[in-house]
Amino acid sequence: MNTERTPLSVIDAHTHIGVDLKCYFQDWAPYALGWAELVEMGSGLGLGEFVVFPMPTHLGLNLAAARVGEVTAEGALERVPYAFENRRMMQEITRVPESAGRALPLWMFDPLREPRLQCEALRVLSEEYRCSGLKVQATIIRSPITQLLGEGGCLLDLAEEKNWPVLIHTSVHPEDPWSQVSDILKIAESRPNIRFNLAHSCRFDRTALDRIAELPNAWFDCSAHVIHCQIAVKDHPSVASPSKRFVSDYRDPVRVLADLAAAYPDKLMWGSDAPFYSYCERNLQLVSSYHREVAVLRALDEKTVQRIGIQNTRAFLG
Repeated sequence: MNTERTPLSVIDAHTHIGVDLKCYFQDWAPYALGWAELVEMGSGLGLGEFVVFPMPTHLGLNLAAARVGEVTAEGALERVPYAFENRRMMQEITRVPESAGRALPLWMFDPLREPRLQCEALRVLSEEYRCSGLKVQATIIRSPITQLLGEGGCLLDLAEEKNWPVLIHTSVHPEDPWSQVSDILKIAESRPNIRFNLAHSCRFDRTALDRIAELPNAWFDCSAHVIHCQIAVKDHPSVASPSKRFVSDYRDPVRVLADLAAAYPDKLMWGSDAPFYSYCERNLQLVSSYHREVAVLRALDEKTVQRIGIQNTRAFLG
């Protein structure tokens, strides 16, 4: 791989740091990554900045229940979701001043549990640290994203007030009622003054991608691209079915990324999903690497790399 090809300013638009105890307890991998390790790996691959946020599971959920695969807030260590994790992440990043400026931090939120208290905690944190936006992964914490159309809407009110963009994990899996891409599009349509990133290429759902192309306030990232191509080849229900799928050759991740970039030139953002570019559990073993995710990006022409690796991400971040 030609490490001189892409300038250091390329942004990884989707990364996690911290520890996810639900993943750890359930014998899933990965489950942890530190800021220093992320920067070291990314720098070695020619990346300059990192849109970064905590892992999905928060201390507002009962860890004993998480150990046996259940999700409940009763008996949790903390009352306010992500109050600990967001602050912990910022402390970790700022502890290393030589790399702190390379972080574009997004703060996690839970649409369902204590949304108003979360807003209060986010306001306090924003007085101490810079924030680049908000992030939600509703599937792991079993928190319906549709709550943002109800009581959880105060979190979007705050995002609009602060001009914070919002990154949302997406799903098309029929057994996932929490993060359906169709629901997320309704949210984006209802909040035209907020910029949204619908992650994971909307699981290659062609209708969703076409709708993003029409919305002036919506983008999508291609995080965990290689393993999503792997499961598309297998027609796994975690990606859109063949009749609904964006048309490309999923045996070739480079071809798929090039086709997405050509079809949606102003909407696609490149991201790795570090460390979740691999995902392994009892019934699903998907293995890739940071090196491979970057290699797929760098196989594209320089103009496209600059557009999806820098320009579109900066447009989303504002």
